[in-house]
Formats: sequence, C-alpha cells, structure tokens
Amino acid sequence: MLVDVHQQTAFGGMLQEVVERQAIVFRPDPLDAIVERRCKRAWEQAPCPKCGETALQTRDSSPRVWCRNCRYSFTYTRNTPFANTGLTPGELLLIFILYADTLLSINQIAQLFDSCYDTIHAQLRDGEAAFERGFPLVWERIRHTVEGPTQIDETGSKCSGYKGQSPPRDGLSRGGSGEPGRSRWEGAPGDKLTLVAASRDVLRVISAEEGSKYDENLGPVIEEAGDLSQPLGEIWTDELPAYQQMNHEHRTVVHDDKYVSDEGVHTNQVECLWSLIQPWLEKFRGLSKPGLEQSVRTYGFVRTLNLVGAPLHGLVDCFALNVFH
Repeated sequence: MLVDVHQQTAFGGMLQEVVERQAIVFRPDPLDAIVERRCKRAWEQAPCPKCGETALQTRDSSPRVWCRNCRYSFTYTRNTPFANTGLTPGELLLIFILYADTLLSINQIAQLFDSCYDTIHAQLRDGEAAFERGFPLVWERIRHTVEGPTQIDETGSKCSGYKGQSPPRDGLSRGGSGEPGRSRWEGAPGDKLTLVAASRDVLRVISAEEGSKYDENLGPVIEEAGDLSQPLGEIWTDELPAYQQMNHEHRTVVHDDKYVSDEGVHTNQVECLWSLIQPWLEKFRGLSKPGLEQSVRTYGFVRTLNLVGAPLHGLVDCFALNVFH
C-alpha cells in the first residue's frame, strides 16, 4: 500500500537521514517479483505483438514471454516503463512512490539510489505518462463505489519560465552566481496556469490549464470526473461566473459570505487537496508548463489510489496495463 499522504511531510523530510544512517535499507527484490508477476499475467491475456493470436505463454523461471502460435518471444517488460531503464523494475517502482507520495525531491531520491538526477528525472517522466494512461483502466477494474456531489475548484499556480530552456542556466561552470535558487537564471517569469480539481468521494482529478474558461479549461475536468465515476451527480462550486455555463445540476457557495452555504454546499474537499498539493509542488523549486501539467495529474491519481486503499499491484497495473490495449 502507498505511504499515507497525511504522513508525507515528516516522512519525506527525514527519510534521507534515516537511510544514510542505515536504519532503513531499500530492498527492491520483492517489488521486482510483483512487477514480473503482474506483467506476465497481463501478457498471458493479450494478443501476440507479431501474429495477433491470443496464445502467449510465460514461465516463472524465465523473464521471457513467447507465442505458442508463431514462436515469437520477448521480455515481459516490453513497451512498459520498466524496460531498458538501467534500473530494476522494483527500483523504478520504489522511486516513483518516493517521488509521488513524499516531499523528497528528485535530487534527494537520486542520492538514495546512487544515480544521477537526469537518469531519475527521465525515468519518472516516462513512468508518469504511462501511469496516467493506465489509471482509467485500473480504476475501472477497482469498481469502487463513488457517491455524493462533485466538488469543483480552481487555484492559480505559476510555472517556471526557466525549466527546460536551452541553453540552460549559467551555473558556476559558466561563470554564473553561486547563490542558491533561481537567481542564477535569466529570463521572463513563468506563465500563470490554473489548477482545476474535481473531488468526488475518493476520486481526485486535477488538471493544469492556461485559463479559466468553462468550455476550454474547467469543463473537461468535470467531464473526466464523470467518465471515471458514472453517473456524475450534483456539482458544487464557488461563485466563479464561468461555472454558470455548465449544463449539469449545479449548486454554488459564495465564499465572500461563508465557506459552507445554508444548504450545506461547500468545496472543502478540494480546498483540502490544495493544502496538500502546494507543499508537494514546492519541492520541485519550479516546474515547466508540461512538467506542472503532468505532475498535478499524477498527484491526483495517486491520491485516489491512497484513498481507496488500493494494493501495490494496482500501481503496477497503472504502469503496464495500457500497453496491452
């Protein structure tokens, strides 16, 4: 089971020192076994990549999958984020959990695994993309009952105008300043994005958009929440005028007056989500626009798995299942 997000501040802040003192030793081997078992099980139910027949076979003693029809063979990590990484599947899974569910930065995680920042960053970005594609498939299999109204809220977040630029920042090797933080960068500040979240019972869907127009920015998040939790149900929002354009049953709380209306309408679930995600985003010390868009979605889906108490193999399935569809 993933680390409880309510414990993430203490856990993320102290884990590195605990590991350095060898009080905790990471053992990815059991996770390697879980990844292998789940991937092989999925391949046994999938068509052969070469001939298309559902005749794939695996063995516990071999990392390979082969087709009984055409005899084509390949490794069980084929087309998954676990393939060709330089890390074992268990290490990658553990790194993703530390990234998505603690306040450890990517640089801190890289130090725990004696790996360079660029390697960990690249693997995490590939893993996140696969995780987001696979989450709807896994969520459908979980079949958790989602009830109650859908709360929608939005907040602002500024992405870094410097991340991903070429040439990169002027560090000490280029004659730049040794001062910490963003003072070594030159360039315009980042774009202001709108984080939009839909919270319904245990489901959390977050997106980062350039504006706050209903059709282009707010509506798609509501529709996605509906796709993942049919039927959508009643929607609760604040008084933002853009919400008046929605066609769904809709109730509003006016925050200038109170946070819970006389009818009990509120957006407290989403406000709580913002209080959790903001310190998590701060650990990156700035994210590019694509990085912010991907990261907030990852956080929302991991939060959802935590809230339903999804087992660890559910996270593995999010990485891998989209490959077989």
